[in-house]
Amino acid sequence: MSNSPFDLANESGYRAWRDAKLAAYPRSVDELIVPLADPRHLTPGEFDALGARCARANMAIYSAPHLPAADKSLPHQLARQLGLVRLEGNYLADDDGLSSITPAGDEGSVRGEYIPYTHKPINWHTDGYYNALDRRILGMTLHCAQDAEAGGENALLDHEIAYLQLRDVKPEYVAALMQPDAMTIPARMDEDNIARPEQGGPVYAVDPEQGFLTMRYTARTRSIVWKDDTTTQAAVKTLADILAGSEYILTARLRPGMGLVCNNVLHTRSAFSDSPGHRRLLYRGRYYDRLTFPARAA
Repeated sequence: MSNSPFDLANESGYRAWRDAKLAAYPRSVDELIVPLADPRHLTPGEFDALGARCARANMAIYSAPHLPAADKSLPHQLARQLGLVRLEGNYLADDDGLSSITPAGDEGSVRGEYIPYTHKPINWHTDGYYNALDRRILGMTLHCAQDAEAGGENALLDHEIAYLQLRDVKPEYVAALMQPDAMTIPARMDEDNIARPEQGGPVYAVDPEQGFLTMRYTARTRSIVWKDDTTTQAAVKTLADILAGSEYILTARLRPGMGLVCNNVLHTRSAFSDSPGHRRLLYRGRYYDRLTFPARAA
């Protein structure tokens, strides 16, 4: 990791990476959008365009409004072309592994106990922050089959930018959030006792083989325990302040046929309201893989 810009001892490497990152980072969500003729069959130009956006911001937004938006083969086949093949199928997911994120209609349903399946806002987080470290969510897709009548926007921030802004304030804060016990998610209990064991781990980590930066984070204050030392507590507060007002936050309203592909960047969702003709439905995929854009022969 000594040559990595994420090595806190490598100040010159970090400065070079930082300057390049900020120079390339999109300042408008429109810069992320790539029109696709058919997400199931990318052209070389479309593949390169998606790769260029992801190189700048770890995310891209595709748009194919001329195709049937509810066709789940669109996000499925697009993901495979981008190297996302190891799909996490959680117990609330559909049989094909994608999760249909829409408000639960019936009272007392299991889905209705979880905020994504309500009309409520969702604060800053990365997906799967409660997973064991050997089941890290590295890639994510979010495909819009139907948008809401009003609301339901997603704020987006590359986790590398959040790292950069936190390191610029105080490198010791980054070091604190790289501790293996920085953030702990308590065990989740159900009628059979433990449904998910306690899970501790760092907020920021560097992949030991490929050197990319990962982040596990939630801004929620319930069901989370931060390491109780002064530096970690200050780092958590500073990170929250960054997420409350970073100039690099991009806000997107996905319309039918649009979707997000990303390396599990930080994101939120605003509250929304539905009508019979506009019942918000998004298909979410969580993957143990990172987006890959191998160079093609000229």
